[in-house]
Amino acid sequence: MHGLPLPLALLTALLLAALAPTPAAAAVPAPTQPAALAALLRADPVYVTDQLPRDVPRSTAPQFKKLAQRTKVPTFVLVLPEQGAGSDRLLGAVHDRLGRDGLYVLVDDMGVADAAAFGVRAPADDASTVALYELPYDAGPLLSFERFTDVIAQGSKKAAERAEAARKKYGGDTGEEVDKMHIDPVDRDNQSFVTGIALTGVPLLILALSPYVRRWRRRQRSAKTGETGETDVSPREQPGAARRPFTRLRITPLRLEAGAALLTAGAIALTASLVFHQDTADASPPPTASDLSSRVERVATGLKQDGPVYSDPESPHPLDSEQREQLIERIAKFDRGPVHIALVPQLTEDESGGEPELFVEAVRQKMQELGAKDGHGVYVVADPLGGSIDVVTYDVRIDANLIAFDLPDSIRYGDDDDRSIDHQLGERLDGLMRFLDKAPRTDRPETSSLGMDDAPEPVEEDTLSPLFSGDFWPGLLVGAFAAALLFGVGAALLGLLRLAVPGLRRPSHTVVTSTGGLLFTAPPDPSFSYLRSAARDEIDALGREFDPDAALRSSIRTRVWDCLDTATLLADRDPDGHVDDDTTPADLAAAIILARVGRSALAGVDKPCCALNPLHGPATGWRDAQYAPDDQRLRTIPVCAECRVLVGAQPRLAYTLRLTLPGAARRSDRVPYEDAPGPLPAIVDGVPQLIRQVREYAGVQ
Repeated sequence: MHGLPLPLALLTALLLAALAPTPAAAAVPAPTQPAALAALLRADPVYVTDQLPRDVPRSTAPQFKKLAQRTKVPTFVLVLPEQGAGSDRLLGAVHDRLGRDGLYVLVDDMGVADAAAFGVRAPADDASTVALYELPYDAGPLLSFERFTDVIAQGSKKAAERAEAARKKYGGDTGEEVDKMHIDPVDRDNQSFVTGIALTGVPLLILALSPYVRRWRRRQRSAKTGETGETDVSPREQPGAARRPFTRLRITPLRLEAGAALLTAGAIALTASLVFHQDTADASPPPTASDLSSRVERVATGLKQDGPVYSDPESPHPLDSEQREQLIERIAKFDRGPVHIALVPQLTEDESGGEPELFVEAVRQKMQELGAKDGHGVYVVADPLGGSIDVVTYDVRIDANLIAFDLPDSIRYGDDDDRSIDHQLGERLDGLMRFLDKAPRTDRPETSSLGMDDAPEPVEEDTLSPLFSGDFWPGLLVGAFAAALLFGVGAALLGLLRLAVPGLRRPSHTVVTSTGGLLFTAPPDPSFSYLRSAARDEIDALGREFDPDAALRSSIRTRVWDCLDTATLLADRDPDGHVDDDTTPADLAAAIILARVGRSALAGVDKPCCALNPLHGPATGWRDAQYAPDDQRLRTIPVCAECRVLVGAQPRLAYTLRLTLPGAARRSDRVPYEDAPGPLPAIVDGVPQLIRQVREYAGVQ
């Protein structure tokens, strides 16, 4: 045992003392589980099992020792697998064997399982209650023991109050449930999926809905104008407000919306990374190589040095001395090869992941390293906690299929109705040896091992997949579909609302004043869609309002007819009653001006158009204004009511109100209306000149 770790050496020493092949030793009963555990605590008051390396590695023993010092009373800690039936009596039995007063604590893979104080004042029950109720089920043994020791250190009174509060808040069927501390792989898949949906869905919704928002705001402004009978003037255009010179910026709404969508996508990705930051699904620290090999070395050493039957000292001992001796005698009479029986728990938290065949293979290889001949024989793993029996054969003359698939359930699993603590392992192991003796002898040695893959690495087993992987990619696709669906639903609802609610319908570009006159609205930088919409509305309005059979003066009738005719020539050359798709912005603007002049003529107004923005219709007065940014002179120009107020407040900034139109190919750069192609610039010389230019432009005399 030279060079073995202290706990392993102690366990081996206990087994040697119990199973030494001498006549005197054969008469001495094997040490019971409480006696073996008492011996371990006598050597070190904190013992951490080597059977739970995936949940409680033995390398965490120093941390348990440090926490145990908080109690300020002698504390003995056993970290063992879940003991099942009889665990409530284990601490008392260990105390009786050890003979030392103190606080005894049993910790399993879930947390503090039991605690009892012997000869010292310590609120063990209350501390156990607090650790049970205040922590989530996935807190882990180390954190559970930390909470336990914190409550012990607070004293009996505070511990009782805290335990009662925990029972009221979290106990019973109506109690609150503590949120778990860690997520599992399914939770990570859900997080990835939701992140993918948001990462495409939200930016795409921004790009799709932003044009609707812009139009909605315009309609709100127009609706407000219609209700008040005043021109829709933005806050920066109110009378007396300072005006900024108009600059031709290349930052279009589309680019702004694309930038906002890109920033939103980045913000979603960053926020998801910060919120869904978990990278492990378990609270346990990663085990070391020594943690993963300790139990295998212990069992292999016991089988190699102490005979064919190894009983785990940490676990309940299902075999009494007589059963053990009878089993050893049967093994000695078996003539098809050596038989090795290990009574050791098989747990998903152990180094083999609860796979007996992997455990057997590891023990077999270690025994060969310790000097075993060739590793052939029958290997039996009997679980003293769960009660199962697994058999693996290597190069023995027994049918491998018989062992792997036809081993009777009464031997492998026992009687389902059996409630005994020892699971009748003694009788079932005896039945196994009889079964092996009667098994047909094969012509050649066979192996029943299925050659299973290695157990998953503990760190990889608990490591969560990256957030931007797995279900993240389907989430991206679903997000795109969801954005399209929501956009369609939203657009349909808005359309229905506009039809159902008069106040939400597209407002008119014309305002009827309190005196019965017409007040036309238009921005200084209309978009192509605005020009199309206004041209359609104004031509339709003039067509409805003009009655050729009405009693009108001939001059008014001629003016209105000329305006309607030329406006239609510009916007609807087909004519099919719709604005042509290829109509240029300048032609649309000219059509709007002509239609509004015709409507004003019907209302008895015959004046030149506003020089700053002819879309505003006839002027209402004259003002001195700086007409161009590079010309400091003030010119007297006709202006409408809206422009007259603004120019009167800031005559030097009047040029910022000049109408500009979308440039070639509807790019972001804009063209002053006087420089636009087509007949539009003729409006500077008056409406009659514009009408003549339109007819020449259209080839109509």
